[in-house]
Amino acid sequence: MKIKQTIMACLLSAVCLSASAQEPQAKTEYVFNPHWYVQIQPLGIQHTLGELDFGKLNSYNAQIGVGYNFSPVLGARLAVNAWQSKAGSEFDDATFEWKWKYVAPMVDVTVNMSNLLCGYNPTRLFNFGIFAGIGANIAFSNDEAKAANAAIAQYQNFSDGYQPLRYLWYDSKTNFAAQAGVTADFRLSDAVSLGLEVNANTLSDHFNSKKAGNADWYFNALAGVKVNLGKTYTTRTVAPAAQVVEPQVVEKVVEKVVEKEAPAAVQPIRRDVFFTIRSTSITNVERQKVREIAEYMKANPNSRVSVTGYADKGTGNERINKDLSEHRAKVVAGMLVKDYNISASRIDIDFKGDTVQPYAENDLNRVTICIAQ
Repeated sequence: MKIKQTIMACLLSAVCLSASAQEPQAKTEYVFNPHWYVQIQPLGIQHTLGELDFGKLNSYNAQIGVGYNFSPVLGARLAVNAWQSKAGSEFDDATFEWKWKYVAPMVDVTVNMSNLLCGYNPTRLFNFGIFAGIGANIAFSNDEAKAANAAIAQYQNFSDGYQPLRYLWYDSKTNFAAQAGVTADFRLSDAVSLGLEVNANTLSDHFNSKKAGNADWYFNALAGVKVNLGKTYTTRTVAPAAQVVEPQVVEKVVEKVVEKEAPAAVQPIRRDVFFTIRSTSITNVERQKVREIAEYMKANPNSRVSVTGYADKGTGNERINKDLSEHRAKVVAGMLVKDYNISASRIDIDFKGDTVQPYAENDLNRVTICIAQ
């Protein structure tokens, strides 16, 4: 019996030693950089709603735009869509068609749904997005509508001066327009992606010269290329969090007497809470580290924690970075107090600005270092 108990104790000790030997591994994270981009979409087709067959109301169009991505999810774009639109009227045995030119500058708010739903990943092959915006449609060259107006009047034997196209316009016509749409981008490299876009546009009933009693609509399908300007992201290596060494109780079997070794001394823990550039907000990933500090302090009522904020020297200036580091330290300390009820008297707050750089890599110095013991 004593031999069997001794063997079990040895096996238990071996398992504990093996688990303790496993060290957490460092990991690489992507850090988003706000950036501009240029979008060229030379392959487009427009369909204008009307009473003619579908194919008769389709025409070529193109678009060029410039945009700015403020975050992995939100951005803004100025796009100019142009070429021509078509309309027509159909009677029993006669069809009248006309077309005109237009230029439509639009300002859109863009949302990257892939990053919103699945998290930021700049190397993702496919990104799906939505957008909505407002602008103007500046139409011109409406001579064909004028000719159609005269032909319809003659065909229907209208008296002189009668205008079948009640909203016929001359020279040019500017209408307020609103649009919404979806995008699909296929990544070729960090700088270049191929894209597809479909958008719907609504504007005044006067757009196609016909009075219909409701808004006019046209739809665009576009294909082209998007080129990012500058570096869109950087990478950083996140140091592994130190493991909390839990006290282990190893039982020794000596005949019928069971003895317990004294608990091992509680080891201090360190957690590095990283921030994005110019930010003092704690991301969901970094909140887990603050929670681990709080759990350690609750498990060890006599422990204290030092919370020291830093800022990277590569951006900002000495005054801005001093304020950033102070806010970063205080937001971590505030989370410990408000979210986890850790007494403020157990928290020592300090901030170094950019005078101290704990990491060799510039981006990793946007950090608050917490050491609890």
